Amino acid sequence: MSEGRGLSVTTRITVLTGVVGALLCVLLGVVLMTAINRLANAYLTDEVKGGAGRVSREMELGALTDPIAPGPIRYIQVVDEAGRVFASTPELRGRPPMARFTPPDDNDTAQTVICGGVFAKGECAIVVAQWAHRAGRSWIVYSAAPRFKPWVHPVFAVLLPTATALLAGTIIYLGRRIATVSMRPVREIRAELDEINATCPGRRVPVPPGDDDIHALAESVNHTLGRLQTAMEQQRQFASDASHDLRSPITAMRAEVEDALLAPDKTDVKSVAGAMLRSLDRLQAIVCDLLTIARLDAAMPGERDPVDLAELVTAELKIHQHRTKRIECHLQAGVVVFGDWLRLGRLFTNLLDNAERHAESAIAITVRHDSRGPCDPERFPDGAAVMEVLDDGAGIPPDKRELVFQRFARLDSARARDTGGTGLGLPIARQIAESCGGTLRIEDSDKGARFVLCLPAAAGPPLHGASATPPAAKCGAAEAGGRAQVPPVAGA
Repeated sequence: MSEGRGLSVTTRITVLTGVVGALLCVLLGVVLMTAINRLANAYLTDEVKGGAGRVSREMELGALTDPIAPGPIRYIQVVDEAGRVFASTPELRGRPPMARFTPPDDNDTAQTVICGGVFAKGECAIVVAQWAHRAGRSWIVYSAAPRFKPWVHPVFAVLLPTATALLAGTIIYLGRRIATVSMRPVREIRAELDEINATCPGRRVPVPPGDDDIHALAESVNHTLGRLQTAMEQQRQFASDASHDLRSPITAMRAEVEDALLAPDKTDVKSVAGAMLRSLDRLQAIVCDLLTIARLDAAMPGERDPVDLAELVTAELKIHQHRTKRIECHLQAGVVVFGDWLRLGRLFTNLLDNAERHAESAIAITVRHDSRGPCDPERFPDGAAVMEVLDDGAGIPPDKRELVFQRFARLDSARARDTGGTGLGLPIARQIAESCGGTLRIEDSDKGARFVLCLPAAAGPPLHGASATPPAAKCGAAEAGGRAQVPPVAGA
């Protein structure tokens, strides 16, 4: 059945309630009718026994008359030892004995149900037999009365189904009423959700009172809407910032081309090409960063290989040798994590580029096991690998340390976009850290900005394969774990 033709939840609950209620009512009616029938027949059996006892006493006292006065019981016969009817009530005059069974002893009675015979066709009667003795002779007194039908009485036969139907109808009505009232908040939530769109992301669904599942559902929906609104606003801001950053180099290149067209004789092709190449480099950097962020946002999995952070740092420093600031390394050997070499290299490069833009003269790089903080021990119960990048620049105020991890964020003139950054390096670095199960924060320092990367330390085999990290050059001339300096390239 398609969703469009499916029954609503209210209808399903009503149908289920109706079926279950009807079955329970029918079962209740059957049980009640059976119990009343058995109770009525039990009372009737006592009456029949009482009639047999009365006639037996009259027979023993010699006070029995023929025909026998029926009293409450209309079917009574007295049968002698030869099986001949000695006396009977008027209804059984001239009829053969109604039964042939006898009581087991003189002081006991026997009873059974007999259908047909001396009784009307299709009629069943409760028959009780009892001995009577007088003057050395014995007789059997048979007393009988028709059994009650299963419905006991015609009025009861009409009343019970009617009451059962009314009770079933009441249950169905109450079930639908309860389902309707219970689903009303859901309909209100759905109606509000239908009204929410991109033009009004701040609207929220109504939260019903109480502490039930629908209340929790409404709160969950509102939390989801809040996250969607935040994501939408971030996306809009990101698109605005990206378009602004892309427009700046495009505008610069357009201005260069227009100037060259206006004065072709005075235009130096080499100068124009150099200016345009700088703008193209910036465009390329922004586009590459945008593609990286898109991959990280899509949660594309990276490799899970063992990576020695000290080797990664020395390898990246060897690749990017043209640095204008002095670099000091404090690298502890054997600090291994599981991750993607290329992504972790990109993370370190972004931190190093940021530090170089804002350092005055030196950058300190530290790799070590977390033995004295600042990594959260609850988040890294098996230990953490720490990488720190510290510059000796102006630093970042504590209240703005999270702002620099927002995309295209700028703080002041010291960290303005004219320093060469795209405004995406630090956000990319944090996303890479979080995708590896780690954290990237700015911690306190005596001078400059101190970026601290915490990653889960490798404590077992890698998840995918066991490939070793590529060989890496040492940081300077000293062994890893010592203190070395990488001097700036001559002429930089």
